[in-house]
Amino acid sequence: MTHNTITIDGQEVPFEVGQTIMDAALAAKVYIPHLCHYPGLTPHGNCRLCSIEIGKKSVAACTTPAVAGQQISSNTPAINAARKSITQMLFIEGNHICPSCEKSGNCKLQAMGYFLGMLDEHFPQFYQRRKIDASHADIVLDRDRCILCDLCVRASREVDGKNVFAIAGRGTEAHLIVNSSSGKLVDSNLEVDDLAANICPVGAILKKSQGYDVPIGERIYDQHTISEIGLQESIAKESKSDDN
Repeated sequence: MTHNTITIDGQEVPFEVGQTIMDAALAAKVYIPHLCHYPGLTPHGNCRLCSIEIGKKSVAACTTPAVAGQQISSNTPAINAARKSITQMLFIEGNHICPSCEKSGNCKLQAMGYFLGMLDEHFPQFYQRRKIDASHADIVLDRDRCILCDLCVRASREVDGKNVFAIAGRGTEAHLIVNSSSGKLVDSNLEVDDLAANICPVGAILKKSQGYDVPIGERIYDQHTISEIGLQESIAKESKSDDN
């Protein structure tokens, strides 16, 4: 029987028709760095961390279909340097102060920085001041930490069936909004067990009254690398997990 295959960094990877390069790679336990992708949600290619090269062309692995015979470069010094620069820009564009953040140790952005060998932020800090929404009884929305990954938007629409969140504006004006009459969480139908309330990769959406229940040192990325966790995640297997 003939199998469709692509080659990633010299490793032959099988794929099924309709799979993206990211789908095929994760299924074969080949990690491609990503922040805005989550298996089971429609890919959007927001963060560009999963950019790879097919020949001399750069594409997003999460949105590019796998085609037999593709020769793909992912884990190269040049590509990882670009990924590190993107990660550094995400850090300085928002207010990500790890020592004082409750998400520390559970934060994918922080874990990605470690994974890519990021030792400093390199670029000047923006020190953004965006609106914080603490109106909900159980959940707080801190837009200062939002990286516009769109995961909460897709989770709410595709899994929770509620359409609580959306991204408004373009470019530097892009920001996360709440689809309620007042624009506040208190007037939405978001619930604490919704996937949208649990999937944020940073500290933009946090549960109230649950801070530091798990001590720093015992959290997800204190114990595992982001590559290990990234190869395990799947909404199809577990739609409402705190391991997000």
